[in-house]
Amino acid sequence: MPGFDLLLRGALLFDGSGAPRRQADVGVVGGRVAAVGALDAAKAATVVELDGLALAPGFIDAHTHDDRALLFDGAMTPKLSQGVTCVITGNCGISLAPLGRHEPVPPLNLVAEGAERHFDSFAEYFAALQASPPAINTAALVGHTTLRAVAMAALDRPANADEIAHMQALVVEALEAGVVGLSTGTYYAPAQAATADELRAVCEPLRGSGALIASHIRDEGEGVLEALREAAALAAGLGLRQLMSHHKVLGRANFGRSRQTLALLDELRLQGDVCQDCYPYAASSTVLRLQAVQQAQRTLVTWSRGQPAAAGRYLDELAAEQGLDIAALIQTLQPAGAIYFAMDEADVERILAHPETMIGSDGLPHDEFPHPRLWGTFPRVLGHYARERGLFSLETAVHKMSGLPAARFGLQGRGLVQPGCAADLVVFDAERVRDAATFAQPLQPAVGIHRVYVNGALAWLDGAATGARAGQVLRRAGAGVQA
Repeated sequence: MPGFDLLLRGALLFDGSGAPRRQADVGVVGGRVAAVGALDAAKAATVVELDGLALAPGFIDAHTHDDRALLFDGAMTPKLSQGVTCVITGNCGISLAPLGRHEPVPPLNLVAEGAERHFDSFAEYFAALQASPPAINTAALVGHTTLRAVAMAALDRPANADEIAHMQALVVEALEAGVVGLSTGTYYAPAQAATADELRAVCEPLRGSGALIASHIRDEGEGVLEALREAAALAAGLGLRQLMSHHKVLGRANFGRSRQTLALLDELRLQGDVCQDCYPYAASSTVLRLQAVQQAQRTLVTWSRGQPAAAGRYLDELAAEQGLDIAALIQTLQPAGAIYFAMDEADVERILAHPETMIGSDGLPHDEFPHPRLWGTFPRVLGHYARERGLFSLETAVHKMSGLPAARFGLQGRGLVQPGCAADLVVFDAERVRDAATFAQPLQPAVGIHRVYVNGALAWLDGAATGARAGQVLRRAGAGVQA
């Protein structure tokens, strides 16, 4: 009888730990890595000759808004085509569950507008994913802004005691269902009125759970240092790990301030467990807001309900054509989304290179004209920043996208190519892999991704999805069943 279901032979192995690459074969049994080394092909039911192609753990997208996409488009082609085998949903305070049928006020509309299904609990949401599995794995955060929308009649004030108790009960349910943490989005209007006391009380059920707090901080511009301190103090006070979401500094006046922010984060790490994620682009994307437009050098509309034809157009060009000032034009476009060119490339590189930085796309899958990060984040790190720019080694690049996020989110048995780990694997050409998506043509799949396996099932092969749906819900250790 064969010893392996699958043998990937002759790989240039990057095992996700950051250790030096090496030549190795990888044997898979029952959806898990069974052996790594010089293995006997005669003992395998299926042998794939890799002939020196790179083999790495499937990439973990540390920051996504794929909550609804996983349900309505289980193929998950934008992520699978990059080698992503797991996404973390529920970021920036925005989660589809437990929103139910409550109004998806911006930015909740980024994941909930037009939702075909509604979920009053994470138990319901996870059950739906298990009943109709997507092509990739999922781990989730519960969003504080979502909790406010459910528990509060008015969002322009701090929560009262009864509302906090309601939100705490929702957090407890989410933890029991298996979320890996809670996210905040005090940058956005529906959560700006939340005080430090409210946040601390709502997050109290997380104490001792092993969950983390992921924060889209209040200010990524002039007040960035104060905002980082606020987020870190919340997590430290509860004894929790703190993740600073899509760390950046915005606005020309703040170019170069990543030196200060990273120094502060290093200082905060002496007092608590603090890490960050980052996307490899000098432009952000979210709902269309005048304040964000004023920080940016230029703004590109990604979708608009007021003027659908504006998607893919620059705001300044539209204003000139329509004879409107920017503020008036923005009102006619709402609700809408945009890409903001508001960062310095040197800051992006400095943050990416930091050893505690994980990679997250922050892609918005429902945008009509999305940011290229939705399709290009992970090959861009491998090709542009590691191979071409030499910002870090390929071993480090892979670690930032696999072993590091698996450890930070507590995804046991993921992120490494070691015996006993899930066979989430990506095969790519280290000399050719690159992103093809651009701001002008954002829907282009990556070059150089040959094969992607999810829990041992071949999900992507030479430019096309296979149709396999082997994705699992990954729950926090100690909650439910860890896949």
